[in-house]
Amino acid sequence: MDNIHISKAPPLRVVIPFYATGALFFLIFNIMLLISANDLMGHYFSPHLLAIVHTAVLGWGTMVIFGAAYELLPVLCENRLYSDRLAMASYVFLLIGIVQLVPAFWLFRAGSLMIAGGGCVFIAVFFYVINVMLTAGNCQDHSLHQKFLVSSALWLLLTVTLGLCLAINLRYPFMSRNHLDIMKLHAHAGIAGWFLQLITGVSVKLVPMFLVAKATKTRWIKAAWFFQNVGLMGLLIDGHLSNSSGRDILYAAICGTGIICWMYFLNDVRLHRIKKRIDFPMKLTMSSNFFLVAALIMIPVAHYGSQTKWTIAYGILLFIGWISSIIMGQTFKTLPFIIWNEHYNSLTGKADIPLPASLYAEILLKYQNYFYFISMAVLLAGILSAQILMIQVALLMLIVTALLYVANVFKIILHKPLNNHVHR
Repeated sequence: MDNIHISKAPPLRVVIPFYATGALFFLIFNIMLLISANDLMGHYFSPHLLAIVHTAVLGWGTMVIFGAAYELLPVLCENRLYSDRLAMASYVFLLIGIVQLVPAFWLFRAGSLMIAGGGCVFIAVFFYVINVMLTAGNCQDHSLHQKFLVSSALWLLLTVTLGLCLAINLRYPFMSRNHLDIMKLHAHAGIAGWFLQLITGVSVKLVPMFLVAKATKTRWIKAAWFFQNVGLMGLLIDGHLSNSSGRDILYAAICGTGIICWMYFLNDVRLHRIKKRIDFPMKLTMSSNFFLVAALIMIPVAHYGSQTKWTIAYGILLFIGWISSIIMGQTFKTLPFIIWNEHYNSLTGKADIPLPASLYAEILLKYQNYFYFISMAVLLAGILSAQILMIQVALLMLIVTALLYVANVFKIILHKPLNNHVHR
């Protein structure tokens, strides 16, 4: 990991709570899925599925990404995080918000609990946006990955603003538009604005670094940022003004063009890498693109199809497939290095020290990947064929996947420097 400013990273107490809590929510999320297996065969707008989605998006995805972002922002922007206190406050408010929101959705009690939870999540995101904007704003060199980080933060702020408005609207109706129409805008601002652009921006910097490759085709990343934002803005603006359900596919195609540009860039990096052997975390990360492409292909089927199973499958490909595989893969690239940097960076060249990859159990990661890919195949087959037993078996395997992930994450977090790493 040459040429990265690891000395500017925040202390462990800032980032580790996000990783630890996110891992536990990943397990909770999969247990909730098993309990609600029958809901996967019904309509996507159900109390249990709303609770599960928000557990996955906020407790699992956003929680881990916040922690990784606070660690990577100083590295990518080459200056210290604007405020460690804001970062820690965002953790507290995000956790409190999730703990209130999820039961409110599960029991579908629209009122003070749901609104308070949404308000806490909004505050957490507001603190995150301030940290991102001011950390990136102090950077001397405004590069492409920073542009993605800033735009993704703004999309996240819009997403939670819409979400809070929806929570208030359920108790105190004030919106003239159909609730489901606004929910569609809320969901896609989060998927294509927050997750897609954050993942794109971070991968532009980290994938070439991890594969030891020089990124040359940066014009494709510029095009990716343009098309992703134009497609999403078109969907939201046109959808808000004129209920553009007939033009949704057009905006999806524009955004999809941005995704293709990004994938072309990543493939070029892969082909021109110096490091020929790709480790397990990067294999899992790179394979996530399969789920994203499959989800894109399913968009017209879910849009024009009359059966809700296509929409459920689309959501599973995005949340359990694309987003989860990236987070699981990058956890074992970023978290070991965070712990290694704390314990061993100062000993480089002075003592026999382990590599970051030795901090996790590779055998657990291998079995995690096996269980994960098999469970995804069985789960999708079960949903499309409406076989509840297949769905339940797949969800049991996903729980095993989550248990292996949690065990490995806490193995890294609880790592203690070994006494035999003596000074030379």
